[in-house]
Amino acid sequence: MTRVSRRTVLAAGAALGVASAVNWVPPALASPARPFAQQFARPDASTAAKFRWWWPHGLVDLDEIAREVDQIADAGFGGVEIQDVHHSVRTVMDPEGHGWGTPAWLAAVETALRRARARGLRVDLAMGPCWPTAVPTITPDDHAASKELAHGVVVVDGTYSGPPPAAVVPAEAGVGKQDLVLVQAAQVIGSATATTVTLDPATVRTVDVHNGLVDWTSPGGTWVLLAYWSRGSAQQPEAGPHTSPLAYVVDHFGAAGTQAVLDEWNRTILTREIRALLRAVGDNLFEDSLEIETDATIWSPDFLAEFRRRAGYDLTPYLPVIVQKSGKYPFAFGGTTGSATADHVRDDYNQVLSDLYHENHLIPIRDFAHSLGMTLRVQPYGLRTDAIRSAALLDVPEGESLGFHNLDDYRGLASGRDLGGRQLLSCESAAYANGAYNTTWDKVLQTMGSAFAGGVNQAVLHGFAYADAPGAAWPGFAAFSPYNGTGIGYAEAWGPRQPTWGHVPDIAGWFARTQLVLRTGKPQTDLVFYRQQGWGNTGIGAPWATNDAIPIGWTHGFVDEAVLELPSAVVRDGRLAPDGPAYKALILGGDQFHGSEHTLSVRGARRLLDLARAGLPTVVLGDWSDVHTVGIAQPGENDQLKALITQLTALKTVRVVTDQTGIPAALADLGVTRDVEHATSTVMTVHRIDGDTDYYYIANARHAENRKITAVDQDVWLTAGTRNAQPSILDAWTGRVERLGVYERSGDKIRVRVKLNPGQSMIVALGPADRGPSATATDADAVRYLDGRLVLRSATAGTYSTTLSTGRVVRTTVGAVPDPVPLSTWDLEVEDWQPGATPTQTVKPVRRLSLTVLAPWPSIPGLEDVSGVGRYRTTVQWSGDRGLGAYLDLGEVFDTYRVRVNGAPLPPADVLDTVVDVGPWLRPGRNTIEVEIATTLNNRLRVTNPAVFGIAARQAYGLVGPVRLVPYRQVEVR
Repeated sequence: MTRVSRRTVLAAGAALGVASAVNWVPPALASPARPFAQQFARPDASTAAKFRWWWPHGLVDLDEIAREVDQIADAGFGGVEIQDVHHSVRTVMDPEGHGWGTPAWLAAVETALRRARARGLRVDLAMGPCWPTAVPTITPDDHAASKELAHGVVVVDGTYSGPPPAAVVPAEAGVGKQDLVLVQAAQVIGSATATTVTLDPATVRTVDVHNGLVDWTSPGGTWVLLAYWSRGSAQQPEAGPHTSPLAYVVDHFGAAGTQAVLDEWNRTILTREIRALLRAVGDNLFEDSLEIETDATIWSPDFLAEFRRRAGYDLTPYLPVIVQKSGKYPFAFGGTTGSATADHVRDDYNQVLSDLYHENHLIPIRDFAHSLGMTLRVQPYGLRTDAIRSAALLDVPEGESLGFHNLDDYRGLASGRDLGGRQLLSCESAAYANGAYNTTWDKVLQTMGSAFAGGVNQAVLHGFAYADAPGAAWPGFAAFSPYNGTGIGYAEAWGPRQPTWGHVPDIAGWFARTQLVLRTGKPQTDLVFYRQQGWGNTGIGAPWATNDAIPIGWTHGFVDEAVLELPSAVVRDGRLAPDGPAYKALILGGDQFHGSEHTLSVRGARRLLDLARAGLPTVVLGDWSDVHTVGIAQPGENDQLKALITQLTALKTVRVVTDQTGIPAALADLGVTRDVEHATSTVMTVHRIDGDTDYYYIANARHAENRKITAVDQDVWLTAGTRNAQPSILDAWTGRVERLGVYERSGDKIRVRVKLNPGQSMIVALGPADRGPSATATDADAVRYLDGRLVLRSATAGTYSTTLSTGRVVRTTVGAVPDPVPLSTWDLEVEDWQPGATPTQTVKPVRRLSLTVLAPWPSIPGLEDVSGVGRYRTTVQWSGDRGLGAYLDLGEVFDTYRVRVNGAPLPPADVLDTVVDVGPWLRPGRNTIEVEIATTLNNRLRVTNPAVFGIAARQAYGLVGPVRLVPYRQVEVR
């Protein structure tokens, strides 16, 4: 079988897998939605964020399960993902009586489903206990269990007689048999005791085994005898035992492993009641990241046969450079091409592993989910498998904010989603190491504001913990805290145990509205980079784009060979996938995972040639005269590649540049422009089109975790798809839509002013609106469009110029404006959250203080170690002059806050912006202003549980200020 045949198998599998899903519409998306404006104002559960809900097995109270569903629903979240995760519990919790899949666990699941149906929530179920997916119906020796290939080695200088060399990595407990695959000999180049032993690839040969013994004499020199043993890995899901008998991880690359999972679900999990309830409220079946662990080599029983069928050649001569020990390759090939040969065969190994994962695992489980009326959500990374293709196959691909180190990790999955015709890219959101009970919503919003800029549009927050578990200390069970007995552990255990929970509905509303916009219509992306490997979670960005293009407004994605075979990957009007991301240009560079080697498959090169011939602008980076095939080249492949590249680079739609610095000029020469333009900054955008409206999510985002991010205040030019579109601001905190009063139009571009704090975001819609007056410029603080008229706002008296869209310049006089009023005297009432009589009980004695100077709680006597809710009250005199209003500038606040004026609650305020417009609520005379702040539990836990939390630093809670009332005057522009 040739390489072309192998790629045909790959492409056909991808096409079949996607086609079956594209024609299937999950129930949650099948019903017509309310009009956009209505849903944005009052979003429902369909676009709300979810919680990962951690249970200590089925050791739960059914009334408490129902109560926690209510708590999540009342807070404004849209669903839960039930997970049997309890790393913090250090005792065995009777897995036979309460473990995953037991009657107790099933009763709890049924209760959760029933209550979720009553509350309008969706429920996700993990495919097994914890991760990776495992079942208690197999042993490590079963064909369906996760497998490894372990090697044994002995150095031979003369004759060896004896059994095949035993595996250098001992078998794990529970493994009862090891099957000998074959024995090989190879001559050593250099030292046989080197950390990496170099072998002569021309000498690799198979050695006969008779009656379980080897009798072999070397032809001269130093040789090694290698034995390869196939056996179970005996991997168990994390933090077990979860079941009795023990659950073992299934083979994720063989059909038998997947069938064992489906059999267990049909036999045990899917009772008649649960099956019916899942059809009503079930959303996703879920699998966590592909953390298949072994100190040997990941394997599957039929791997050698599958490799020959798919790759077109025999893997056995290359087994010495495939085997691993503790994640490293102990053998290398020598000679002028030995290193490249090893890299290429390892690529083929990874590709075949990827194909098997897709065809034997993801697609069957996805189809099983569909049979239940559900979808499949998976984190398809952890190994060097094709995550871009996985994202196209899955109903809901998922990334994670803890493991993904830059936004390009998300963009690869988002591109697969978009080419596969999917809607969602999910994210395991806001998990932080050592963040338990000290994570702020400020941090969460900064993290997710950036993740949304990378293409995420569903947050599954990490997480909501069940109330109690054996050995749990106040404030209750937390899945990852304490971690390994004493560590602070991973964030976070959200819920009523947290003082901020009373403010969380405001944050849930922001998530629901933002995700609504990020799911509306279809995406629009400027550029797409071709990747020879579709690996995920690599932290590797795109040439030029990551460092230079993103900061000035370009957007980009990634494709590989497999997704370019999908039905959506066509060119129309110069756009790739015009009904999806509508990429304007493709950039082909070397393989970034292999030193930028110029590698392609023949099929991939033909596909690129076809796309460029169809009119897709293409930029080729570097000199490709040395092009060679991905993997081990078959006869004639490299010559075919060179001919295809010659044809590609000769096309009028293609430009060749020496290095990445030439990309901007090449794009300009091809007539490719970006949808968003701005001066260099940390602003990033997501562009979506729905009918005659363009939606722009604009974030002051962090591309990588080590990048510094500062406040921005700059002009941004946005492309409008329709003539005479009007810009409006969509406030994701309040649901209010307000047409912009100041903007400039130039051709199909509209200029808006973007002012954002670190991590903060805004949403701009360009679409039809009632025609009315607008301005293009002003030297006042602001000009707003309100109730069909333009009003100017300024905190300083004077005469201001405003240029109207007609070109007329209007001068508006603003009368006297009172000076800002410092607010430093406050009455403070603090709910001091402390442990009660049980691990789940919190007592909240109230402390009352009068402050003449604002300061962090740790600096206020008596509040040094207090966590909880603080209510600050002060009074201020207000003149009530017509046209006079004021901002309340809170300065520094830790963590969340709400404002009341004269007893009236103000609309939800952006946690990342502590300036609030209080003008409409002020009245002549004496006014009462109340600021309610809520904290983490960190400062209290430092002293109540010092063994775990004593190492944490105190956090600077409270209304720290300085606080000012900043008057403004508002005058109509005439």
